[in-house]
Amino acid sequence: MRAARDTKKPEPIDSTRPQPGQETDQLQLVPRNKPRVFARVPTHVVGVAQERRLCPRAALHLPLRLKRVGDREEPVPVTLLTQNISSSGVYFLAPRWIEPGTPIELEVGLVERPLGRGSVRMTTAAHVVRVEPTDTPGWHGLAATFDDFAFDRDEPIPPRFHKR
Repeated sequence: MRAARDTKKPEPIDSTRPQPGQETDQLQLVPRNKPRVFARVPTHVVGVAQERRLCPRAALHLPLRLKRVGDREEPVPVTLLTQNISSSGVYFLAPRWIEPGTPIELEVGLVERPLGRGSVRMTTAAHVVRVEPTDTPGWHGLAATFDDFAFDRDEPIPPRFHKR
């Protein structure tokens, strides 16, 4: 079997371009097809941005009911959605302004199952720590931190999950 030969003709040598091993006094610009990027960022030199939150947040849109604001129980609990939640607090949008420091009572649906079989809700006493305006007129972003919470389940915990 015969080896295939390169049918490409060799390019003539350009005397104005430096050849490998030749030094040049000028900086020559080479056009690049790809943008220059860092393959890896040396974080030991640059540093890492510090996260001020103690607990990581999850961007989950869970059903939330506002049951009590201050000393007043809501006649009809308002159903809202969480924007993000952590083990220490929650951020949600509400159609009313609640002053920071006001105690509230919330119920968050963690697992919703049909016919109430296996649903898990977190009932929590919390207080508002931050209120900010949103892009939607009449709505406000509220950040609340949990003071105390309990989990409500629709069905009993199977015996295999009980502590021994």
